[in-house]
Order: sequence, then C-alpha cells, then structure tokens
Amino acid sequence: MIKLVGLTGGIGSGKSTVAGMMREQGLPVIDADLIAREVVEPGTPAHADIARAWPEVIESNGHIDRKKLAAIVFADKESKARLEAITHPRIREQVAVRAAALEAAGHPMAVLEAALLVETGFYKQLDGLVVVSASEEAQVERVLARDACSRESVLARIRAQHPLADKVRVADHVVDNGGHLEDTRRRVLAVVHAVTH
Repeated sequence: MIKLVGLTGGIGSGKSTVAGMMREQGLPVIDADLIAREVVEPGTPAHADIARAWPEVIESNGHIDRKKLAAIVFADKESKARLEAITHPRIREQVAVRAAALEAAGHPMAVLEAALLVETGFYKQLDGLVVVSASEEAQVERVLARDACSRESVLARIRAQHPLADKVRVADHVVDNGGHLEDTRRRVLAVVHAVTH
C-alpha cells in the first residue's frame, strides 16, 4: 500500500511553495485543489448537482463562476455543507484513483496537498501530516500580492478557515514558512528525510 502523507496550511501560508520543493526531492504530489476544479467541470455529475442547487452561479459558457459560488457558501453554513457533500466524496475518489496509479507506477509514497485535511478530519486516514505555517501578516501580504482583493476580504478568508494553530497542533511535522525561502527549503529537506526514512 502506498504511503500517503498530507500537506496543508492556511491560505497564503505557502503550501504550494512547499509542495514544489517536495516535488524537487522526487516525491509525487497529488493536488486536491486541482482535483476539486476537475470534478466540477461542465459535464460532470458534481457540476450538474451544483447547477441544480445554485443555477445563478452557472455562466453562459456552462462553467461555474467560482467567485460567486464562494461568496454564497462562505456566507451560509448550510450552503457550505451542501457544496462539500457534493464535492468531497468525488475529490476523495479521485485522490484514491491517483494514489493507486502512483502505486502501480512503483512509487512507495506520495504527498496529498489539500487545504481542508484537518477541517474534514481526512488527515486521520493518512500516514502523517505536514503543516506549513506563517504569521497572519505574512499570509495577508502573500494573498494580497497574488489575488486582486482587499485586506478585509483576505482576513475574512483566513478567519473562515480552521485556525492555523489548530492545524499545527495535530501535525507530525511543521514547516515554518515565515522567513527566507532558503530557510524554508532547509526545513522541507529535513521533513522529506523524516517522512521517507
């Protein structure tokens, strides 16, 4: 059975940066955020379910207006739960398919990069959890540099997520990504060594 280690963090903590460094070390990475986009493409069962639940988020070309959908689900717990019920089982199914393909290709281990591993409790089914941490200020600055949005909306998104401190508490390994990239790289190398030996 392939060993699957989770990689998560808060928004803007640098999860993708760390995933890239792990890839450089030869570890295959399954990107759950990418899978989450694929499972709701037009023509998929999840897309049909979303179109039925929130017809107003479907654009004229058939694609989902992700910002409009996010605004609805972040403002309403029931909508959020409904969306998760539509997407999460399908995402997990695809993660399992990709893990099996990597195992068949001879990989003894893979990294599952996902935002909601702790929130969903899915990390308990994995062979370890790596959490990327950074100060709230560093998170805000990174998201502002990456997305066209206001400081207030970034803070709202950070506070809508599980507190980073709670994720750190259940982690097997923590990568502090609050400083220079070279420091982060050194920490990633140490974590890769720990999880592969």
